[in-house]
Amino acid sequence: MAENVEKKHIITLAGMPASGKSTTAKLIAHELGFKHYSTGDLFREIAASQQMNVLDANLNAERNADIDFQVDERQRKLGKTEDNFVIDARLGWHFIPESFKVYLSLDTKIGAQRILADMDEERRLREQVPENSDEYAALLNERLASESRRYRSLYNIDNHDEANFDLVIDTSTLPPDQIKDRVIEAYKQWLSN
Repeated sequence: MAENVEKKHIITLAGMPASGKSTTAKLIAHELGFKHYSTGDLFREIAASQQMNVLDANLNAERNADIDFQVDERQRKLGKTEDNFVIDARLGWHFIPESFKVYLSLDTKIGAQRILADMDEERRLREQVPENSDEYAALLNERLASESRRYRSLYNIDNHDEANFDLVIDTSTLPPDQIKDRVIEAYKQWLSN
């Protein structure tokens, strides 16, 4: 843990696209009886309300940080006003420093394949996602680079630096239940220290 702050019953999950952040967060929340939040859902809602796909919203956010500030303020508020929740959020670890911080790693090519396998045609067309997984992996890498530039510019942080986290798990070969179990075991150990 980067700094000494009072621990709360909050787990923040960050990581690569399709690494299992949302699925894992929901499973953990269910098992622990915690609430679940997702900043990805909030970001997509804001993007859709402005008639943008996720990549365009990320690129737009490089010029206008309004979307980021809305999402970030929501995280800060949750960390200060609530307890007993899990949040899958790229910067949850930064805005909720008293949380147990988890990073789920995954190669973007595997991530692209997973996303395409789960995406229906209507969503693929609406979000302008290519059918080819290599093309989509390239777009995911653009999106990640855009996010990294913004976070470095806005907060002077590297959102993929594994040193920011209490636990790092490569999810490329693990099913969601095993990821959940590893997180909960490490979380309980973290609480007792």
